[in-house]
Amino acid sequence: MNVLNWIQICLFLTTCMHFGTPDKTHTGHEANLVRVPIGGNSWVTNELERDKTISKDGLTNWSSPASTVTTYVRFDKAGSLNLSINLRVADGKSRLRVTLLGQSKEVDVQGSTFVDYPLGQWSVAKAGYIKIVLQGISKTGATYADVTNFGISGEVIDERTAFVRDNEGNFFYWGRRGPSVHLRYPIPDGVEAEWFYNEVTVPKGSDIIGSYYMANGFGEGYFGMQVNSPTERRILFSVWSPFKTDNPSQIPDDQKILLDRKGADVVTNDFGNEGSGGQSYLRYNWVAGQTYKFLLRGQPVENGYTTYTAYFRAPDATNWQLIASFKRPKTTTYLKSLYSFLENFTPQTGNIQREVDFSNQWVRSRDGQWQELTKAQFTGDNTAKKAFRMDYAGGLKDNKRFFLRNCGFFDTYTPLKTDLTRPAQPQSPNINVAVLP
Repeated sequence: MNVLNWIQICLFLTTCMHFGTPDKTHTGHEANLVRVPIGGNSWVTNELERDKTISKDGLTNWSSPASTVTTYVRFDKAGSLNLSINLRVADGKSRLRVTLLGQSKEVDVQGSTFVDYPLGQWSVAKAGYIKIVLQGISKTGATYADVTNFGISGEVIDERTAFVRDNEGNFFYWGRRGPSVHLRYPIPDGVEAEWFYNEVTVPKGSDIIGSYYMANGFGEGYFGMQVNSPTERRILFSVWSPFKTDNPSQIPDDQKILLDRKGADVVTNDFGNEGSGGQSYLRYNWVAGQTYKFLLRGQPVENGYTTYTAYFRAPDATNWQLIASFKRPKTTTYLKSLYSFLENFTPQTGNIQREVDFSNQWVRSRDGQWQELTKAQFTGDNTAKKAFRMDYAGGLKDNKRFFLRNCGFFDTYTPLKTDLTRPAQPQSPNINVAVLP
């Protein structure tokens, strides 16, 4: 046997020992080891298996070779990364491939007890998100493996390493939905805003299933447009009851949202699970790349109610369309706490980037004067505030409109509570509110 053959055999045996069998006493980790749960940070590419393979317990029922599993982690700096994977194999043996940072390694796994398999040390060149791609190569049993987490340690790990750390508060669900982001518009001092006008444009390619592009939010509800399925889109307007519950059947009669009127083809019902109240929607196949107009009215009326009325106008329409008008009890106020947001309500698409533009915001006071809203503050939900996800951004586009972006695990983020200002527009909305339906 020559020296070259001997070296090749030694390298082969070393590789098999390091990556082919679990080391229960040493996984190559440093003292700052943390674990990245599959249940809150991973997605399956195979649509036929994605709903049944990722759960709060991690990756299970993984049987298809087409089901590639991708896990995302964000590092705030460059440096070394030690990696391991915690798994078990219910029966038989499997070979898995792990790919990250442009390199792949394979590992042979077996055994019905959860153990850590070391995956070596990697070099992270810059701050930002990395994706860890897990693929099944071969198996002798029914499934490849059940996987709970990736272990990470090394120079890149610090308090700013971003991923969904645990399921407390159901954050595996919220984390996989992705961070919701908002634009909060301050109303000029002394203005009692009866009307709120906004324009919304979803760029081409950003109309992702599960997206809500909310244009006209206010203290008691919201109004915008959604992508609900491959074949359905909606214009949605909702008003919360003053009674705090996620179950609309629990709302007392004197605190229920009352429908005053609705537009043609508009569906109305109760809603729950995120507060409760009255909901209305129009099935309407809006088109990415076009600009849609939203108009909201808030008007105090008799007996301690405020009426909220929503109007929608497509770019090819000559008139405003009534969506619905609701009366909210125990409320006497004009519009307040105005905002827009971008959210994803489908965890299965929380790994896909989306974006929306908001432009030409105005309010009309109770005495009929239009006031432009040129300022906004960028904010985020708890997923963003906890830094479980940092793929969020907002700002000014083309020096004339605000934008929001989320999901997709892009690297550059906008700090929360960033104040934004857009240039003023020369013309207020040309709307004769007296003739609206």
